[in-house]
This record gives sequence, structure tokens and C-alpha cells, in this order.
Amino acid sequence: MSDGSPPALPRLTLPLSRDEARALRLGDTVILDGEVTITAGFPTHQRMAEALDRGQPLPFPKAGSAFFHMGSSCRAEGDRWVTNYVNPTTSTRFDDYMPGIIRRLGLTATGGKGGMGRACVEALREVGGVYFSMPGGASPLLSIGAVERLETAWDDLIEQFRLSRFRLDGFGPVTVAIDAHGNSMYDTLQEQASARMPRILEELEQARRDSAARRATPPST
Repeated sequence: MSDGSPPALPRLTLPLSRDEARALRLGDTVILDGEVTITAGFPTHQRMAEALDRGQPLPFPKAGSAFFHMGSSCRAEGDRWVTNYVNPTTSTRFDDYMPGIIRRLGLTATGGKGGMGRACVEALREVGGVYFSMPGGASPLLSIGAVERLETAWDDLIEQFRLSRFRLDGFGPVTVAIDAHGNSMYDTLQEQASARMPRILEELEQARRDSAARRATPPST
């Protein structure tokens, strides 16, 4: 008999295997453990893409790993870097660079907020990777699960823009918004919005006509 508490969400450990990524379905909501590389920097993505174009290795993320669009702030406690906060940023900012990064690194998971464009969706389908959507305004909740920063790279950049490798423990909840089979929640939402637009415009036009008619009718005496 249920005690009324919500069911426990599935927990996955990053990096995902390709089989694990392909087993996830659109709308699956999970909690994440393991390790992930993060940055919120546009110039960081540019630097990553240029390094990959030249065949130069990146400090991280490594092939088949997880890479999130997320800024961070940490503080030193002894020999550890403890999280002050992490904060997801809008992934579409990096759409020019992410298809190549996804393919060349074979990322099995990426994530952030706001989704990614069709070229990124196709790249994830090709390599067998998913996009995890993080709830907006949930930085305090997400920060609890980003328990420790393990290392940084490209430290000439500001802290938010550096490549930072984090250990996660109970990070989430996050939702599969782009799966490894080419399906995207954002495409579905766009299609629904486009389908509703003619009716919305018709209702707005009718409201405009009704308002004009009322203004044109002289008040009764």
C-alpha cells in the first residue's frame, strides 16, 4: 500500500554507455551520478571546436563522456573544491559548435536548458547520445547534487567559462528532452505552436474587429 510519497526516480551514472543512452526515451526523468564536464562559455566552445579542427586533444571532456552547458562557482575546503552553485545556461547559444563537438567526441550525454537545434539532434542520433533538460530556476536544487569540482582546465578564462569536471551525486531531476533516436520535445512543441497559430491569429483579428465595432457604435441616450 502506497504511503503517498512520490516514486523514486531512476538513477543513472555518467558517462552513459551508448546502449544506456539509446534505451532512454523522450520524457524519461532521472537522477544523475558520476562525472561530467561543464562550461557556460561561448568562447570555450569556440576554443574546443578550433582544437578539434586542428586535431589537438582536449583536456576534457573525453570521448564518450558527458558535457553540460552549466556555469559554476566553488570554494576551497582543504584539498577539495566544494560547490557554491551550478546554474544551467541556454544550450541553443552553442548550436554553431555543438554538432561537431558531439560527433568528434561521441558524447553520450549533453544537457542544459532550452534545448538544441535540429543539427544537434541529428548529431546525437548519429553517435547515440541524449540531451538532458534541466528545470529553469532550479539552481539551488541542482547545486546540491553537484557535490565537488574535481579539476579545471583553460584557467585563463573566468570561472564560469573554464572547462570544469564535476562529481555528481543525486543531481536532478533532469528530463530526456532529445533522445538518441532523433526525437526532440522542442520540435514537438514547435509543431504544436505552429498548428495553433492560425486559430490564435483568427481570434486576435476577431477581437480587433469587435473592439473597432464597439468604438464605432454611438452610445445610446
